[in-house]
Amino acid sequence: MTGGAAAVTSLGSLPLVPAGTTLPPLAYLLGVVFAAAAVTVSFRRRSPAITGMHVLALAPWMALGAAAHVLFVVDGLPALLAPLGGSPTVYLTTATLAGGVWLTASAAIADPKRVPQALAAVGTLGVVAALVAVGAQGVPGAGARWAGLSVAIAVPFALIAWSVLAAVRPAVASIRRVGQLVVFGHALDGISTAVGVTQLGFGERSPLSRIILELGVPSMPVLGEAWLFVLVKLAVSGGVVSLFAPTVREAPREGFLLVAFVAAVGLGPAVHNLLLFSVSA
Repeated sequence: MTGGAAAVTSLGSLPLVPAGTTLPPLAYLLGVVFAAAAVTVSFRRRSPAITGMHVLALAPWMALGAAAHVLFVVDGLPALLAPLGGSPTVYLTTATLAGGVWLTASAAIADPKRVPQALAAVGTLGVVAALVAVGAQGVPGAGARWAGLSVAIAVPFALIAWSVLAAVRPAVASIRRVGQLVVFGHALDGISTAVGVTQLGFGERSPLSRIILELGVPSMPVLGEAWLFVLVKLAVSGGVVSLFAPTVREAPREGFLLVAFVAAVGLGPAVHNLLLFSVSA
C-alpha cells in the first residue's frame, strides 16, 4: 500500500494490537489530540443537552469515520488528509469534528430540539461525500452483493435479538431507539465479519475476535463457522444495553455518551466491512 500508508507508522505487529493499527506523524497526532481535548473541555464547560436523539444523530458520523478509513486503505484520501485516515486516528478525528459541530449547533440554534437534526444533517452530508469518493474507487459486483446480503441478514437477526432482550429485560424499553441502534450495529458487524471471513477470504484484525472465529465449531450456510462470533456480538451488545439502561435513567448525560460509544464500536466497523467488500472483494 502506498500514499496514506507511507505517511503513518504501523503498530499492528505489537502483541494484542489489532492489525492495521497506525499512528500518524507527530504533528498530526498532536493536532488531533489537542483538538479533541479542546472539544472535550468545551463540552464540559457548556454542558449541552444529550438525549437519545443526539445519539441517533451521531450514526452518520460513525459511518463517516468508517468510510474515511476505507478511503485510507485504498489510497483514496488526498495526501494532506491521508495521515488522519488510519485507525484509530480516524475515529478520534471524526468524533472531534462531530463534537465541534454539536457545540456550534447548540450555540447557534435557539430550539434545543433542532440541534440533533443539524448534527445529523452535517454528518449525512459528510458521509454522502465519502461514499461518493469510495464509489469512485470502483465497486466490484460480487463484493457489493455480499455487502447487501450482510445487511439483509443483519436486520432480522437484530430484530429477533431486540425482541428477546426486551422480553427478558423490559427496562431496556426506556432507551428503545438507541438500544436498537446498538444491537443492530453489532449484529451487522458480526454478520459482515462472518461473511467476509467465510465467503470473501478477509481476515479479522482483532486478536480476541480471531480466537472466537477459530474455535472450530460446526459450520452453517453463509456464515460458516463464524456464526458463533455473531451470537457473541449479539449477546454482548444486548448485555451492555441492559447494563446501561439504568445509568441512562439516573445520569442521562453520562449514560447516553456511553451508549453512543458502544454503538460506534459496532456500527463503525460494520460500515467499514461493507464498504471494504464493495471496493476490494
